[in-house]
Amino acid sequence: MRPLDGITVLTLEHAIAAPFCTRQLADLGARVIKVERPGVGDFARDYDDRVNGLASHFVWTNRSKESITLDIKQAAAREVLEQLLSDVDVLVQNLAPGAAARLGLSYDALSAKYPQLIVCDISGYGVDGPYRDKKAYDLLIQSESGFLSVTGTPDEPTKAGVSIADIAAGMYAYTNILAALIQRGRTGRGCAIDISMLESMAEWMSFPMYYTYQGAPAPARAGASHATIYPYGPFPAGDGKIVMLGLQNEREWAQFCDKVLLQPALAKDPRFASTALRSAARGELYALICEVFSVLSAEQVIARLDDAQIANAMLNDMQGLWQHAQLRARERWVEVMTPTGSMPALKPPGAGSAWNPRMDPIPALGQHTMDILRDLGYDDDQIAALRSAGAI
Repeated sequence: MRPLDGITVLTLEHAIAAPFCTRQLADLGARVIKVERPGVGDFARDYDDRVNGLASHFVWTNRSKESITLDIKQAAAREVLEQLLSDVDVLVQNLAPGAAARLGLSYDALSAKYPQLIVCDISGYGVDGPYRDKKAYDLLIQSESGFLSVTGTPDEPTKAGVSIADIAAGMYAYTNILAALIQRGRTGRGCAIDISMLESMAEWMSFPMYYTYQGAPAPARAGASHATIYPYGPFPAGDGKIVMLGLQNEREWAQFCDKVLLQPALAKDPRFASTALRSAARGELYALICEVFSVLSAEQVIARLDDAQIANAMLNDMQGLWQHAQLRARERWVEVMTPTGSMPALKPPGAGSAWNPRMDPIPALGQHTMDILRDLGYDDDQIAALRSAGAI
């Protein structure tokens, strides 16, 4: 038995934040019914076609779901939605600001009829406040939250290479829903959950935010290096590959000088005698480290770092991640089906001993519409009428 077996989630979702949340609920066994627009579907289906003709974002966030197409602006489709809601535990939505409320799908509108229902709204800025109606895309929230101000090079801010604001909101939606299900098990009542992308990112930005307490200067943008600790970041080896390494304390600095640089006396050099001094002299120290590494391969550098017990990593590209020995050794890859055939997928993080994650197919648009409608009691003539009207 999986933890969420028997839980049904109805989701009006698109893009990343809500789909990532609900896919994780499906991983734990929940039945997730994804409502999509007829003929179009979740617009993330068309972001690209890199995965055997399917979009990379969609493949990542939508396995183990059932897809039903409904034009919920039509009364007949709304009737289907109402029937689904009568047997649903969780409703998730990240429609445009205010859209769910206008459709009568807010917690206030639904809770009297469905007191057990948990309603999770995911938006850029939350359901109230002066920014409530602003559109919010991942890059814009990275900007509003201050993330861009501390990420990049001294000359230019740089966005994260993944949809970090969407991911943050999806994770907080997921964990809040799990908590609400536990609470409902005690009280018998559902609740409203209001997830803001801005607030999710603000939580993650709390270290640099507190670093600037009472007007103190912000941490400098330092590319892939640490803003205040050095050496901590990327260094080239003689074979052109990049090695990441990080020192945290004076003991590690002494070990680094002795076993990696083979210059034990450097540990006492007054130019580098503390974290702050090493950070201030990072240009000089960088040149010194690069000189040593220039006659070594990345493999040899990492061997020295491992021997000195200095934290390190290879700067992998995506192909390196596909082939990562640790993921293979821990058997993290499984095959899942898609509308265009089988493909590898990573198991979700967390190796639970009591259950295996659900790893079911990625649905085609509207693939489960007929089955869901028949389960609700619709006959073939009624389904044909819905289709003819464009309601499904």
